[in-house]
Amino acid sequence: MTTSSTSGLTRRALLGAFAATAVVAAPTYSNAAGFLRGGGDIRRIRMYSGRTGERIDMIYWVDGKYIKDAVKEVNHFMRDWRTDQAKSMDLRTIDIMAASHNLLDVNEPYTLLSGYRSPQTNAMLRSRSRRVAKNSLHMKGQAADLRLSSRSVSQMAKAAMSCRAGGVGKYHRSNFVHMDCGEVRSWGG
Repeated sequence: MTTSSTSGLTRRALLGAFAATAVVAAPTYSNAAGFLRGGGDIRRIRMYSGRTGERIDMIYWVDGKYIKDAVKEVNHFMRDWRTDQAKSMDLRTIDIMAASHNLLDVNEPYTLLSGYRSPQTNAMLRSRSRRVAKNSLHMKGQAADLRLSSRSVSQMAKAAMSCRAGGVGKYHRSNFVHMDCGEVRSWGG
């Protein structure tokens, strides 16, 4: 029996949408063959920000199309919390994050430590640590620093590296993984 909800979705369609979130998300570029295997019809991102107290659980891509309003909310969520400035995040980075999350098979949202960084924030962080890049991809909206309490840095990095779609940095001492849509590379011990 199929029943309709107030949003116009049938129960069967809604159950199908939730089941599809377990499938690995695929990026929109063609040179990531390993990433495309098993690409799903729905992409979802779940995050929490300890800095702002905000949470997001968003389906942002359905049937080959990004949902404009959902992407806008993700961009706002990933803003520089120090300056309250937002930038359009590179959708490839969001896809890498979503695919890695799916591969880890967890319900826990990512803890977002850093998404977009304004040049001022990047300069301040760079003055405190030699590990902050002068031309960080965070300033272009192409990187995120993420943590999961239920998975190790090594597990998260392995999932992100298996996507073969960007850079992955392991930061064991600080307990986070950097994911970006730049050149395929990895660093950290």
